[in-house]
Amino acid sequence: MRIKKEDFISSRPRRFQKGFHRQMVRLHRYLIKPGMRVLEWGCGKGELLRAMDPSEGLGIDSNSMAVEDARAMDNQNKCEYRALDIEKDVLNEKYDHIIINYLLGYLGDIQKSLENIGKSAHSRTRLHITSLNTLWLPIIRLGKKLNLISPQPNNNWLSQSDIIGILELAGWETVHASTEQLFPFDIPVLNWFFNAFLVKLPFLNRLGLTIFITARLPQNLSLEYKGIKTSVIVPVRNEAGHIAQALERIPKLGDATEVIFVEGNSSDDTWDVLEQMCKNYKGELEVRYMKQPGSGKWDAVSFGFGQATGDILVIQDGDLTAPPEDLPKFHEALVSGKVEFVNGCRLVYPMEDEAMRFLNLLGNKFFAALNTYIIGQYCKDSLCGTKMILKRDYQKLLEFIKPLKDADPFGDFNLLFGSAMMRLKILDLPVRYRKREYGDTNISRFYHGTLLLRMTWLGLRVIKFKG
Repeated sequence: MRIKKEDFISSRPRRFQKGFHRQMVRLHRYLIKPGMRVLEWGCGKGELLRAMDPSEGLGIDSNSMAVEDARAMDNQNKCEYRALDIEKDVLNEKYDHIIINYLLGYLGDIQKSLENIGKSAHSRTRLHITSLNTLWLPIIRLGKKLNLISPQPNNNWLSQSDIIGILELAGWETVHASTEQLFPFDIPVLNWFFNAFLVKLPFLNRLGLTIFITARLPQNLSLEYKGIKTSVIVPVRNEAGHIAQALERIPKLGDATEVIFVEGNSSDDTWDVLEQMCKNYKGELEVRYMKQPGSGKWDAVSFGFGQATGDILVIQDGDLTAPPEDLPKFHEALVSGKVEFVNGCRLVYPMEDEAMRFLNLLGNKFFAALNTYIIGQYCKDSLCGTKMILKRDYQKLLEFIKPLKDADPFGDFNLLFGSAMMRLKILDLPVRYRKREYGDTNISRFYHGTLLLRMTWLGLRVIKFKG
């Protein structure tokens, strides 16, 4: 069959933009793991939606012909497709991820559309928006004239700040915002250099072709949970002198609270004290104790998290230098929906003398500054032991941190990096830091500092400069 000239011309933009669309799939697949419930508004022929490999996928487009094409192309019936109007129609079905890929620029009422979309969100839904960076408009116009880019209707001139502002008006909170794709062609070495490295650098990070924003709809957890149980994990190694204080000072959090002591092969009598104190305990907390299977704080924390029965997980260091009396503030912040990962910060209030040595203080500030750059959210103290997260978020987080290869001896970076990779809302909560009253620190400044440098490098590779 002879190919007509007009067919060749119409197919030319599709071939030219192939690499761009493959990049868009990878950007979304980094955030959306297979098996999620995914909704896409403006799905077109559904290629992006199907590439997410959802357990339940719904593609919606106002163009009924595009919907029919999507159904015809979905040979395995992976997803469902409907013809609806984003500005008029509301879906009350809940989805884990909602995609709006290059659609906002063509909407007549963006705020109303985003308000409608909110009806399909639960407290952990992530809304992923991509839009054209207007700095590229001259290049896009040239591409259209050269028949390298398909003709499109007039586009709204939306900056990143415009989108964030409209999201806020519609009740959404921006968790992450960036520009992506300095080089919208899928050539391996150049793709990594421009799109995984250069576009992440200061100043250049404003120049990507695509504005990529992830947002959430803050919701109070009491709307989802009838009763909230909290598990407090207390790793203890050579902390015999702190066990009684921990039992006295850890408060009840929510409707029920369990305290799990995880003993880490102590050289003092910590295990014997634990057995005696926990057996004799008569308070309102549910108390358990166990030995960790391996060594190191992260081994103890992750083992305790795995044994926990609560809806909320929190770490309380056994040396009690971060006071247990601050835990209700962490609990309230998480349950209120204002934040999804609560990170303690020791660097706001004045510290007690000898609470933190000078070199340790410098190290904490150094790693916090680097980690703020890596995760794209502000973090003043990445190494504070007190951290709180929902158990269901932690269980998903374990999948995200697999590329980090257990390089973190303490778990602080694992939890912080994993939360950022999931696009959870991270917030520092100031705590008063006190000197330990019993025993010596288990931290080796130089040895563990070297391990943390390795962990930071991994974070740069896996999160910031991902290929």
